[in-house]
Amino acid sequence: MDPESLELLEAGVRKTMLSSSGPDLDAALTELGWADMLSDIPEVAVPLVFRLLGETGSHASVLVDVVLHATGNTIGDSVELPLPYAGNTWVVWDRTATEDSDTTLGGLPLRREQEGYPIRVAEARLAVGWWLVGSARAMLTVARQHALDRMQFGRPVAAFQAIRHRLAETLVAIEGAEATLSTPAAESPDLTALLAKAAAGKAALTAAKHCQQVLAGIGFTAEHEFHHHLTRALVLDGLLGSSRELTRKAGAGLRARGSAPRLVNL
Repeated sequence: MDPESLELLEAGVRKTMLSSSGPDLDAALTELGWADMLSDIPEVAVPLVFRLLGETGSHASVLVDVVLHATGNTIGDSVELPLPYAGNTWVVWDRTATEDSDTTLGGLPLRREQEGYPIRVAEARLAVGWWLVGSARAMLTVARQHALDRMQFGRPVAAFQAIRHRLAETLVAIEGAEATLSTPAAESPDLTALLAKAAAGKAALTAAKHCQQVLAGIGFTAEHEFHHHLTRALVLDGLLGSSRELTRKAGAGLRARGSAPRLVNL
């Protein structure tokens, strides 16, 4: 896809996400050709759609479609798939839940399940990774604007080195996670996806910590828009394995194997 077409597509998807969420957004994305994009150009569709979900703060059940497509099932099926969650637990995405429905995790229609069964999650981990990156960028945008607008001692707090350091560390973490998510898998696509999701989760948690400090007192009020992205990032980090759990899992696997596979073809 050429840059101009990609830019137009991004603008259209962003506008749609800013005006709808939940089942309404599912329907809107279907109209935009989400199923065809996922089938034909997943390397473009997944980073674009999931990053924008994070940046706009909206949600849709497209993660279920990624899992369905990866396992050879029909995109859009209403089947309920148990998804691994932090702490060796399971959740199910309720595709029929409305905005008025009770949600259990971070404003997302996720229902806890007692047990699940193994499913292919590599592609889904990359998708959630992009969602986490989008949420991290949303938090950074809010904190950066606050730093520019908030005046102290006659100048914006963005002029203070401590504020700059926190914002810079957040940006470095986000850019590093994006680079990891964009790395083509070499010998071990499952391990590559696992590490990419762990990096994205770590970046989102770094963004949450630093941006809340930059926002100062207002960053601790639940009514501020920052908290929507903060809560979403905490839930997404746990979905399909938290950054801490995945890092430990990768380390244990490498120790058991006794060698490290080539993750990138240099």
